Order: sequence, then C-alpha cells, then structure tokens
Amino acid sequence: MKFTLEACDPGSSARAGRLVTDHGEIETPIFMPVGTVGTVKAVPQIELKEEVNAQIILGNTYHLYLRPGIETLEMAGGLHKFMSWDGPILTDSGGFQVYSLAHNRKLTEEGAQFRNHINGDLINFTPENVVDIQRTIGADIIMAFDECPPYPSTHDYTKKSMERTHRWLERCFTRFAETEPKYGYNQELFPILQGGSYSDLRKQSAEYISSIDAAGYAIGGLSVGEPIEEMYKTSELVCGILPKDKPRYLMGVGTPANILENIALGVDMFDCVMPTRNARTGTLFTWNGIVNIKNKKWEHDFSPLDPAGTAVVDNMYSKSYVRHLIRADELLAMYITSVHNLAFYLDLVKEARKHIKAGDFLEWKNKMVKQVSQRL
Repeated sequence: MKFTLEACDPGSSARAGRLVTDHGEIETPIFMPVGTVGTVKAVPQIELKEEVNAQIILGNTYHLYLRPGIETLEMAGGLHKFMSWDGPILTDSGGFQVYSLAHNRKLTEEGAQFRNHINGDLINFTPENVVDIQRTIGADIIMAFDECPPYPSTHDYTKKSMERTHRWLERCFTRFAETEPKYGYNQELFPILQGGSYSDLRKQSAEYISSIDAAGYAIGGLSVGEPIEEMYKTSELVCGILPKDKPRYLMGVGTPANILENIALGVDMFDCVMPTRNARTGTLFTWNGIVNIKNKKWEHDFSPLDPAGTAVVDNMYSKSYVRHLIRADELLAMYITSVHNLAFYLDLVKEARKHIKAGDFLEWKNKMVKQVSQRL
C-alpha cells in the first residue's frame, strides 16, 4: 500500500493524496460508504460504482463475525468475492461495539466479552483474534482493536482506557506480523488513536501511535456526543502530530460540514452511516442545504430531486414523487434517497480535492459549510 501527497492547500492544512491498494486507487480526501454486514443498505454494488462513484467501502468485523460468519466468508474467498465488490474494503475492528454495546459486554485486559445480540451466545474478542477475523474477512485495510470510551468520561478512566488500547495495539501488530493474508493480496493494519476529549491524552496517544510504522493512522473516539468544537480541536491537535506522509482516517464522522472542516484540519479519510441512515427517514443532503422531503412544502413540487446532483435519480424523479414514496413506505424510496445522499457525499469530497489542488480550498470551504448546513 502506498500513499502519495499530491497537493496541500496554502490557506489550511487540507491535503489531496492518492492511496494505492491491491484492489484499486483511492483519491483523498475520500468518504467511505458504510456496508456493515456486507451491503451498503438499499444500494446495489453496481450502483455504488456507477452512480455513487464509491472508491472504497466499509464492513464491520463484529457484525460480519455474527452473520454470515467467518466460515462462510472463508469458503467464499473473502468478503470481496462474497459480496461481488472488486474495490478496496476497510473493516472496523469491533472497537466501536465496545462503546455502543457497553450494556452488553465485559472488558478485561485480555479483551472484550460480548453477549451475542442475536442469540445470546457469549463472544470473546481479543486483539489477536480480531486480527485473525479480519484476515479471514479479507479487507485491504484492517483496524486494531481498541476501546472507544464514552463521552463524558473522567480523565482517570480515559487515561486507563487509552493505555489499554495501546497495550492491545502492541498485541495486534505482533499478531499481524505473525500471520499472512489469505487471498493473495496485501492487507495493512491501522492503529487507532484515543484519549477522549483530553488534549494531554490525545497528544500522548498521537505520539505513541506515530512511533509505530503503519501504512495509515485512525482517529477514534470522536462523534460520540462531545461538543463539535471539541472534535475540531482534537483533529487539529493530532493532525499536527501524525506523520505527514501517511493517510489520516477520522472514524464515524459525519455531517457534510464536519467533513469539510476536518479536511481543512488535515484529515484524509471519513466514514459515517449518516447519509444512508438519514436517507431512509427522508433527510436529503444537497448542494443548497438539508431537505426533509417528508415536509408538506414538497407535496406539489415537481422539480427534480436535486438539479445539481450527479446521480441519475437526482434528475429522474421529482421531489413530490420521492415524498410520496417515503410517506407510503415504499422500498424504492430508500434506494433513491440513499443513492442521492451517497453520491452527494462523494461529490463533496471530490470537489474539495479539486479546490485543494487549485489552492483555493479555504475560501470555498467557508462558503460551502454555510450553504450545505442550512435547512431548506
């Protein structure tokens, strides 16, 4: 895996780069659609390529481990073949489930014990078997096992959590070095930076993971309820410490404005369920602002869904028709709105890349943050 910086914005810390994997090239900054269980909800793989223009997608280790299971994935030849996706894939390690399933798990130095939310069976995740599972899933980029502490947490708890994450990280890299990819292509392991909302801990974690020679670095533990100013403050701090010649991945973020602001701070890679989750309830992100398509004001609006959008659905269907589909709970609504939102997110980072290379990103970003955040 190779990362090359192609341009840096003179007015901010924004970067444009290129990440080369065995399953294809990724132009950064990039947004990665989330396909938790081997599917980006409501969007066929061919549409991810042709309409959304996705360059890389995500899978989730915890959920794929439960369904369809590691045996099935290995028999299929890995997740790429199983889901008929020939582009790059990144898998989260299950560390977020340590946070989101806090009511249903037990943490020890060895790892995390979960109660399977499907059938109640006990599941043990350790740094070692999480690497093994991700080897079997076959993602191009796999993540180290970590604990994502809740917000707010005390400084003492966050420090102990961060230190355990660092110890787990050492075990992940040891296991990674002891094992080989299963399907004939390269895999890379990214460490995850933690430290909550405490600048001293974030600095310590950034310095620690920077000392590890990895292909890229992830920023975890944000977008978990902290004030937005804390997110930006943390991104600015850690991006100033992380290696400049490696990609930086901000996990689980976020709104279009969040993405633009974090690009300006030096982040290269993003993922979030927001575009698809919000799409399914009728919230559309557009170049002119945020649309709640269920509102009555769109009932007799027969103009295109988004004239500025690049997806075929944007000009094929009217706002009135899509509102009708959403209110009638028709499956087609989820497809149209999900394709639209994902295509918008990918267009947004593509346009950001264009302005970084042109050297006028900061001015464009300041205008766009206001424009895409307004409610229509």
